[in-house]
Amino acid sequence: MIAKQRQHEEYLCDDDVIDWRQDGVLAQAALLIGDDPVQTAARCFRFVRDEIAHSVDINAEKVTCSASEVLREGHGYCYAKSHLLAALLRANGVHAGFDYQRLGDGEGGFMLHGFNTVLLPGVGWYRIDARGNKEGVDAQFTPPQERLAWSHDAQGEVHYRVNMAAPHPPVVAMLRRPLTVQQLWGVIPQGL
Repeated sequence: MIAKQRQHEEYLCDDDVIDWRQDGVLAQAALLIGDDPVQTAARCFRFVRDEIAHSVDINAEKVTCSASEVLREGHGYCYAKSHLLAALLRANGVHAGFDYQRLGDGEGGFMLHGFNTVLLPGVGWYRIDARGNKEGVDAQFTPPQERLAWSHDAQGEVHYRVNMAAPHPPVVAMLRRPLTVQQLWGVIPQGL
């Protein structure tokens, strides 16, 4: 078991984006801890999905990036929400990573969508998407069955099925640009 934990240590790390050692994130993580890693993961997932808004859904202006900033502001793009979810999971000792999809943007182009991976006992790496539900979006935590926010596979769309220990650097750079949520919508990467 120790060898397996060491094998996945990078999926517990903190940095300036996944800043789970920040007091607010630690306090929130403590409220979400369950009896086992699966229950903890479910609670963290539901908190981010249901209590942290998607920036576009609420017409927010400010762009968030780090986990602590997302928690403080109460909203984020899918990527930023995945940063918070990873931080809450890692603060509770649950290994968490990042995955992405290339999705149609409804205008003939594509955009990158971000979500998480979580290591669950008896399941392995499981993909979860805390983007936030709305009409036409029904992401759930139902291991071992995955239920992502966007699961259709139209022509040109890609499920990358990567499991990154850190967020994709171009995504972080984009979120740190001095742009509003509306301006950022026009510069979202089209893929990995």
